[in-house]
Amino acid sequence: MGNSGEYRDFHYNAKDGLKLHARIYKAAGGAFLPVICLPGLTRNARDFHELALHLANHEKRPRRVVSFDYRGRGGSDYDRDWNNYNVMVEADDVLAGMVAIGIEHAAFIGTSRGGLIMHVLAAMRPGAMKAGILNDVGPVVDGAGLALIRSYLERAPKPRSWEEAFALQKAAAKETFTALGDADIERLVRALYRDSAGKPVADYDPKLLKTLTSVDLSKPLPEFWPQFVGLTAMPLMVIRGENSSLLSEETVRRMREYDPDLEVHTVPGQGHAPLLETAGLPELISAFLARVEAKR
Repeated sequence: MGNSGEYRDFHYNAKDGLKLHARIYKAAGGAFLPVICLPGLTRNARDFHELALHLANHEKRPRRVVSFDYRGRGGSDYDRDWNNYNVMVEADDVLAGMVAIGIEHAAFIGTSRGGLIMHVLAAMRPGAMKAGILNDVGPVVDGAGLALIRSYLERAPKPRSWEEAFALQKAAAKETFTALGDADIERLVRALYRDSAGKPVADYDPKLLKTLTSVDLSKPLPEFWPQFVGLTAMPLMVIRGENSSLLSEETVRRMREYDPDLEVHTVPGQGHAPLLETAGLPELISAFLARVEAKR
């Protein structure tokens, strides 16, 4: 049992036998739509901890929340073949996890990479999603933004202490995450790193970087508009960081052309990707899910 009973760790096998991990925040009641949380490229289930607690322990609408670690991240095993670190395989892993846990359908919250996986799931298994929240991601990934992320990950310093990790993250956030305070930075750092003998270690397989270095950024990146059309069949919300480098205002405008009912929320003073436990987002997400259920 993880963290004093707030959630439990769940392990299951992917189709290829790799052992994968998820956190399950089990609500007291089972009447409401469960929520599945999908993190970013190098991120893990810990990103959603505060939001999951809010949703699972909601006074009026407590709901089951499952936060996944993709292969090579967090508590999931690393894959010997880094080519398997792709959204198609990861989408299939999420579906395997749903079967193992016993969830037929859910509302999905996807941050960055997680939102791209939602686009894939809309094509693979549209019935699995009853509502979607895209956190700073859409059908078009800004190539310049991806280049910034690749550059940062390639040059990312390895902090020698937790204090150094906090200082480095605070310095990195000073321009695009001006709305965050020290407590927010500390939560972010604790999600980014695992503790190894008292020292912070990035909690993902270093081979993940090969998935970025193999991308030719001199060419246009693939777009997901056909898959986005599948997402528009359900209630959909997009959250965008005011200073986002990956999701442009133009892409959001085009998304609204495809889906006039799309709910759009911009988070002031945050970049890619907004922290979902800040800026009143837990309450906003709860209200969105309540509206979804009222229409079912």
